[in-house]
Amino acid sequence: MTALDDAYAACRRLHRDHGRSYYLATRLLPAHKRPAVHALYGFARWCDEIVDDLGSTLTAEERADELERYVRTTLDGTNGHEVAVALRDTLRRWEIPAGHVEAFLASMQMDLTASTYKTYDDLLGYTHGSAAVIGLQMLPVLEAVVPLPVAAPYAADLGLAFQLTNFLRDVGEDLRRGRVYLPLEDLDAFGVTVEQLQAGVVDGRFRRLMAFEIARTREVYRAAAPGIRLLHPSSRPCMTLALRLYGGILDAIERADYRVLDRRVSVSAPRRVGLLLSAAPRRSTS
Repeated sequence: MTALDDAYAACRRLHRDHGRSYYLATRLLPAHKRPAVHALYGFARWCDEIVDDLGSTLTAEERADELERYVRTTLDGTNGHEVAVALRDTLRRWEIPAGHVEAFLASMQMDLTASTYKTYDDLLGYTHGSAAVIGLQMLPVLEAVVPLPVAAPYAADLGLAFQLTNFLRDVGEDLRRGRVYLPLEDLDAFGVTVEQLQAGVVDGRFRRLMAFEIARTREVYRAAAPGIRLLHPSSRPCMTLALRLYGGILDAIERADYRVLDRRVSVSAPRRVGLLLSAAPRRSTS
């Protein structure tokens, strides 16, 4: 194996170990597209780990500066980490604008300096770089059959829907990290406080809040879904499965009676396999 092969293998392991649903969907892509997806996911995960590994001895501003250094050296070619090597090759090979990585960096830095978002629009400002841009990065790899500007809004919406779903699944985990991704105006509207969330109280007010957030997230999925038809046929099964898997997390939250403050709900293994089989392209037997 070459050094580049090793770099992509490292990204694949990151993706396999930390992005179970997304990784499963990637198996439906043609083999030549999968390494790029692993690299894009691996870079995002790597940045998360950098932030976590910086520890508490640095101020938030110092941690943001350190993260920026990692990203800048990745883009300028001086960072020799395996994930950086794979990302640079993916950006070059698939002609993905470096500006998408810049937007991602800005949102990662927001995670170091902001722990709450007052309004949904404020949250969308964060998710542009942390989610919508991920969809835009993926678009050249997935190959649109229409001009990219036509397909881009759908790709951005699907990235947003995935992240909003993660927020709803991970309310408890995020609280333990000192972050709340539910807009504070929504908490106020339903009579829920951050202190109630921290105490793990799941009552009628919290359930109504979660039902509202799930309904809004499903609207984003509905807006994004037509974009799958705009992709190359070889990419449609992958994104169909990803949409169903992440949408299934919303169903799982409802089945768990919105109990996400003390546990992490997920789509069951049999359900994932069933969705995989239903999304996989049919092979002709003639």
